[in-house]
Amino acid sequence: MKVKAVISYDGSAYQGFQKQTSTKRTVTSAIEKALGDLQIDSAITGSGRTDAGVHATGQVIHFDLPEFWNDPAKLKRTLNRKLSRIHFKHISEVPDDFHARFSAKKRIYRYVFKENEPSVFEKKYISHYSGFNTDILREALSIFIGEHDFAYFHKTGSDIHTTVREIYRTDYRQHGKHHFVYFSANGFLRSQVRMMVEAAMLCAQKELTLQQLHRQLEGKERHTTGLAQPQGLYLARILY
Repeated sequence: MKVKAVISYDGSAYQGFQKQTSTKRTVTSAIEKALGDLQIDSAITGSGRTDAGVHATGQVIHFDLPEFWNDPAKLKRTLNRKLSRIHFKHISEVPDDFHARFSAKKRIYRYVFKENEPSVFEKKYISHYSGFNTDILREALSIFIGEHDFAYFHKTGSDIHTTVREIYRTDYRQHGKHHFVYFSANGFLRSQVRMMVEAAMLCAQKELTLQQLHRQLEGKERHTTGLAQPQGLYLARILY
């Protein structure tokens, strides 16, 4: 039986989502070990990768269950007892042709930051930017909307066929002392969201012009390769 699971995790505990040869401290390795302890010999496939330190509130994975594990609700409870920094929100049976990555239609990321330095209790989960103009930030974010070649807005090293992606929506909101940036797209390249956040914030801090941002997006000039801190980034939701 193939199942789909919606999970959340504390990215500060892991060196990223994807399994790595240099460390077993990844989200995938932790889940596959927990499954193996339950005699579930299946690799997991995620909707996308997240960098070291990046969190998720709505990551989606799929994997196969042996016949004797026919109760997804019981499996969810068992896994949540075994995994302290990963939480299974839902597990449900899906058709054999479902694929966590390739079946996804939309991915939503949320970035959280404060103007004041986060407290010692917040530093793993909230980033910090100060002295920025919210109107310029909104305008900078809107530049990314549409279908673009993001060749100058990603880290190399991924196995990809194209750097073209479509951003459906961007948003900025403030709730009290917390600031939120949202991106919704058909997909994202490696570290693309962190690079877009950093570029937009540089514009909002008047260290980069909107024209320079346009020219980098058009692939004419590269003005910034910086990445926003991973602590504030959350893979929020996957839509199918």
